[in-house]
Amino acid sequence: MIRLRVVPAILAALLLVATGLTGAQAHTARQEFDPALVEALDRAVEDTMREAGIPGAIVGIRIPGRGTYEKAFGVADKSTGAPMRTDLHMRIGSVTKTFTVTGLLQLVDQGRVGLDDPVGRYVEGVPAGDRITLRQLADMRSGLFDYSEDEEWRKSLLADPQQTFAPRQLLDYAFAHPPNFPPGSRWEYSNTNTILLGLVIEKVTGQRLEDYLRQRVYSPLRLGQTSFPTDDTMPEPYAHGYTDYTDYTKSGTTKATPSGGTLDAADWNPSWAWAAGAMISDLGDLNTWVPALADGRLLSPATQKERLKFGPTGVPEVGYGLGIMRVGNWIGHNGELPGYETLAVRLPSQRATLVILVNSDTDHRGRSLSTLLGRAVTEVVTPRNVFDLPTAPQPEKTSPPPSPTASPTP
Repeated sequence: MIRLRVVPAILAALLLVATGLTGAQAHTARQEFDPALVEALDRAVEDTMREAGIPGAIVGIRIPGRGTYEKAFGVADKSTGAPMRTDLHMRIGSVTKTFTVTGLLQLVDQGRVGLDDPVGRYVEGVPAGDRITLRQLADMRSGLFDYSEDEEWRKSLLADPQQTFAPRQLLDYAFAHPPNFPPGSRWEYSNTNTILLGLVIEKVTGQRLEDYLRQRVYSPLRLGQTSFPTDDTMPEPYAHGYTDYTDYTKSGTTKATPSGGTLDAADWNPSWAWAAGAMISDLGDLNTWVPALADGRLLSPATQKERLKFGPTGVPEVGYGLGIMRVGNWIGHNGELPGYETLAVRLPSQRATLVILVNSDTDHRGRSLSTLLGRAVTEVVTPRNVFDLPTAPQPEKTSPPPSPTASPTP
């Protein structure tokens, strides 16, 4: 896909004229569906945002042969009133897992690791590491305790949201708890699993995870606005992200202060999420990534087939494969970090791509904001395939998959 920001200037100007957008408008809206559908989509998004108290959102839906709808709503910065724009960077939480697991599966294609290899072959000190396989880590069936549910970890993060956590520190929090069940016996979302896969990639390649993903995943697809931060900086331009600290106890994501209230979490250090949720991206790059993820563009057909073996999660209509979820007929992932939510999914039957970015993670009546917007949009544009993520059996506020109250996050 050719993205507007990289086409020659003359072609870019022609595209702007063709879509009727100039100047600042080019970063707030692009609509090619028929006017009645656009009006219905606008109304659905605006009504949902008003009801749920969403400060700002970016919504993109692309369906070949039908049209494209890309629009920014609300504000990107509450303090200045700066409007949301479609070119703003956001933290994407657990959508990071789709990148990390893709990197692992590339090593499978190269014959450097096997899906059924025990993780203990690559990482020392893992409880039952001789029996937990890389496959079980990728499809959330390891049984390992999720470090983001550890109370001491939560207190540490709350004490200093700008601090840097090393991956091994995160594992220490996880391994202080016994496994929740024997490997492979059931499904349970755990960020610990993906942290381990990131360490496997580093062990096998001898590279830092962020360097490996940039070279092997971002670069081949020209994802120029996607990054894996190693500190608390956000690339310009970006949307500020708002989190309600009073709500932290319902999941692994930290949300509490002595006084409570809503805070701007844009400068919180995402190192605590690392391979499970630290990445940053934008609408344009995610519009490229989601089809590539669903089609297996960077993998062999055999490995992509393994990835898309969706096992039961205990949540109706929700399955989980290797770092990818299925909700109804939509496949992809959601993500959540303090201040941000993301939904990035594909409907293969219509080759439809849906991307939603929100600059808040404060649930509305127990439902995640990205799920509420995803449902509202798909009720209009794909009424026979409405995206609606049911509540997961366990809480997960770091961007877990099967759960509107948690997107598989971090």
